[in-house]
Order: sequence, then structure tokens, then C-alpha cells
Amino acid sequence: MTQSKGLKKTLTPFMLWGLGVGYVISGMYFGWNLGLEKGGTGGMAIATLAIMLMYITFTFSYAELACAIPKAGGVFDYAKRAMGENIGFIAGIAQIVEFILAPPAIAFAIGAYFNAFYPQVPILTSAISIYFIFTALNVYGVKAAASFEVIITVFAVGELLLFSGIAMPKFEMQNLTHNALPNGWSGVFAALPFAIWFFLGIEGIANVAEETKNPQRDISRGFGWAIFTLAILCVLVFVTATGIAGWEAIVYKNGMSGETSDSPLPLALAKITGNDHLMYHLLITVGLFGLIASFHGLILAAGRSTYEMGRVHHIPSFLGKISPRFHTPANALIGNMLIGILALLSGKTSEIIIVSVFGALTLYIISMISIMILRNREPNLPRPFRLRFYPLFPIIALIIASISIIAMFIFNPKLGLIYFSILAVTFLLYRTFKSADK
Repeated sequence: MTQSKGLKKTLTPFMLWGLGVGYVISGMYFGWNLGLEKGGTGGMAIATLAIMLMYITFTFSYAELACAIPKAGGVFDYAKRAMGENIGFIAGIAQIVEFILAPPAIAFAIGAYFNAFYPQVPILTSAISIYFIFTALNVYGVKAAASFEVIITVFAVGELLLFSGIAMPKFEMQNLTHNALPNGWSGVFAALPFAIWFFLGIEGIANVAEETKNPQRDISRGFGWAIFTLAILCVLVFVTATGIAGWEAIVYKNGMSGETSDSPLPLALAKITGNDHLMYHLLITVGLFGLIASFHGLILAAGRSTYEMGRVHHIPSFLGKISPRFHTPANALIGNMLIGILALLSGKTSEIIIVSVFGALTLYIISMISIMILRNREPNLPRPFRLRFYPLFPIIALIIASISIIAMFIFNPKLGLIYFSILAVTFLLYRTFKSADK
């Protein structure tokens, strides 16, 4: 293995849009509806609007950092430059936690989809198989991986628009207002992780900056087009799905109470077409593309994040080597796959999602502090994309992310302790080995 030739520069703005939307789009298909159980339509709507504002302000702020410092490490490189190696390391680990732990939850959902069509194939077998398939695709080459991502993302977006078009004529406002705040204002805060799931992962665009043909120009375009697309899809899906028969109908498998479902859109569509209609089966089939798009895209972003940390020897250095044949971070991709499969075997998918969200919020907080420090300390740093609404945007994103991570810790204290223990243990190991090297 060698690093001499570096990562190939093959990505265009349209590919970046496909990656940005693809990283996130599974959140439109499953998971978000569980926030309705916590907050009802009112609580989830308030949480979603606040989180949408956070992601819009964060995305454009993060784009400035990504264009100024186009490195595969993303927030690791930004925080390291702004606040030094220690904070950079913590940011890098938070990013790795987010990107490595989100795919297992999605893989489990993909396995469940296959199991619905082929009951003889166990869910875990399918989930582990797709890990091998899509890791191999990413090892083969970023252009092939990104091209595949764009194709399935287009299918997934089209399917969401089709669902909204079918559901819109059946929309009734009373279904949105009925039992809108079942748990009062506390439900708003409890729903936050599931609102974040709508957008989690868009920051992964920054991690392919070194493989973008013109990162200083194209990264900001990719971020802008992606967040615009996702904001529209989020509103359409939320309003149309809940407006058909109320929030309970897309949370519970029996439509009233009891066991929750990870398939809100099929539940909503069944109220219109029944379970045997062609459109119902089409939604389930094409819905698989949305899950695959996010799973595959996050594997791609995670590989770059781990590679950069390995390249600078903050984690085992073999993870920072590039394949001399494919010019991709093969070791990092394979290492991430092994951790993801171990997480899958735990069977704790909802808990894995929440720990992943803790990592994401840490990334958002540190990166927004970084942009403000770099603006003050390095005013002459070349910024091909300069945020117009500075410092308003990073301040808004920082405040909402800080409130969100505190609320998540209050509602998920055990998982919060697990996450912060991961940060503490890895940091202590990093400092111990760094001191030993001197």
C-alpha cells in the first residue's frame, strides 16, 4: 500500500448532489415516524422545523470550511486547524462514530425489506451480505460508487414525489391537528433525535472534497442543491403521510397502539390503495433504493473519515493507506465494515441510531466553533465560498445543536454515557500512545 498518488479527483457537482441527498434519504423512508410517538404531529413538527433550520444554517457554514480546507477528514481537519490536535481528534472520533454506526441500522432495515419478499432469507444474512457488496464497490473506485449512488438516489427521490402525489388528494387537515401534542412540550425535545434522522449525514459531502474535480467551487453547490432538495422532501413526506389518517396510523402496526413500525409510507399508502395495489408494491420495491442509497453513501463517507485519521496516525496507520491499484481507502473501508457488522450482531438498532446522532451533534457543535475561530484568527485564509450570513448562521446552528445534545442526554442518559465514554477512552488511548512516541 502507498499514499503517494492520493485519491482520484473524479466527482462533479451533480455527483455531489447525489451523494448529499443519498446519504440522508433513507431518513424519509423510515425512523422519523417514531418521533410522532414521542411528540405527536405538533411536537414532531416543531422539532423538525427547528432541526431543519439547524441543518440549513449548518450546511452553508460547513460548506465554507469544506471549500477553504478541502480534506477527506472533514471536521477533523477543520477543528485541528482551529483548535489544535486534541479537539481535532475528538471531532474526528465523533465523526467516525456517526458514520460507522448509522449504516448498521440501515442495513438491518434493508434486511427486513428482503425478508418481507423472501422470508426464507434471514434478516442478518441479507444485512451482512450487502455490507460486503457495497464495501467492495467502494474499494473498486469512487467514480463507480458515486455514479451508482446518483442513479439510486434519483429513483428514491422520484418515489417520494410519487408517494406525495398519490397522498396529497387524501390529505385532511384534521388528521394533522388531532392529538397534536400528546406529551406536551416535553414531547418536542423527545422527538429531536428522530427529526435529526431526516437530515443526518449530509455533512458527508465534505469528506469527498479531495476526490472532487474542483472542490473550491463545486462543494458549495453540492451542499446547496442537496439541502434544498431534502428540505422540500421532508415537508412533503411529513405532511402527506400524517395527513392521510393521523399520526397513529403511521407509527403503530395496527394503527392505534402497541408495536411500532419502521415502514410509515407503506402504512400510509395502504390506507389509500390497500395492500394488493400495484402502487403499494411499487413503493415498497423502490423504497429499498432509498435505504441502499443512504447505506452505500455513508459507507463511502465513513471510509474517507477513517482514512484521514489513519493517515495522520491518530488511529492505527494502516487505516490511512491507499490501495495502489484502485486509489481508494481500502483498509479504512474494510475496517469500518467489520465494526459495522459487529454492531449489527448486537441487534440494538434504535440504540445504535441514537449514539450515531450524538456523534453528529458533536460534529456540528465543534465545526461551528471552528468556523468562528478561523474567521477571527485567519481572516486571509482563501475562502472560495464565503458565508454571507456570518456570524448569524453558525450561531443559530450552534445553539440548536447544543440544546439538542443536552435534550438527548436527558432523555437517553445511558446511551449518552456510552457515547461520551467512547470519546473519553479513545482520547486517553490517543494521548497515551502519543506520549509514548515522543
